[in-house]
Amino acid sequence: MVCGRGRGAGSLGGMDREVLRYYERGEEDRRLREGDGRLELWRTQDVLRRVLPAPPARVVDVGGGPGVHAEWLAADGHAVELVDPVPLHVEQASRIPGVAARLGDARDLPVPDASADAVLLLGPLYHLLDRADRVRALREAARAVRPGGVVAAATIGRHAALHDMLRRRRYRDKRAIVDASVETGVLRATPDMGFTTAYLHGADEPPREFADAGLPGARSYGLEGAVWMFGDLEELLEEDREAVLDALRAVESAPSLLGVSAHVITAATRPR
Repeated sequence: MVCGRGRGAGSLGGMDREVLRYYERGEEDRRLREGDGRLELWRTQDVLRRVLPAPPARVVDVGGGPGVHAEWLAADGHAVELVDPVPLHVEQASRIPGVAARLGDARDLPVPDASADAVLLLGPLYHLLDRADRVRALREAARAVRPGGVVAAATIGRHAALHDMLRRRRYRDKRAIVDASVETGVLRATPDMGFTTAYLHGADEPPREFADAGLPGARSYGLEGAVWMFGDLEELLEEDREAVLDALRAVESAPSLLGVSAHVITAATRPR
């Protein structure tokens, strides 16, 4: 899920070519529907169903990828417009009933002022390496949402690459890349790491970026906590999914655990 770029050679809408190639592989839909990725999907649903306006609402899903989240949002009764810079994603999402999909950039949304009840950025901030670009994307979301409406954005945790490589017993091989991501926040991933160039947020960064975009009072929700680092996670999810979700919900905003989670959703309402 992406709608943005890092610095470097541009492509569609200024999107980094490496990032575009990664998403053109067409694996994003499957990633969230299978294996460990289901925990991210289920927890995203859990958080958003509590913070979004009740359906029917007009939801703009920015950087919505192939429409994994747009699909369940539309099934819940929302009117969903998906905006993404990857043509493959727009083509895939346009096949989903109740979802309108178009090409676009998170930093320059093709959406009228105050026209949405909620704007989601469940991926754009991953690939905007410059803080100014991330704040600009959030400011665009704030412009597009009505006063009192919700803006919610996903970020990747600063130590996600470190924990992932340790979990997969690959830290020794990728130590230089991983240590640099911890120090600077910029992950220069290689293809065999399973991801692409990304910005990894410190736990305290998203609320500050929201505030600078005119969205004060943001709250962050850790999606996976420490559970994603457990062995046999698939088995645990099959055996006791509801207990896992209940436990994560209970600690989702604990400051000491936000930095452990692989993904964090931060949400705020546009001031009236």
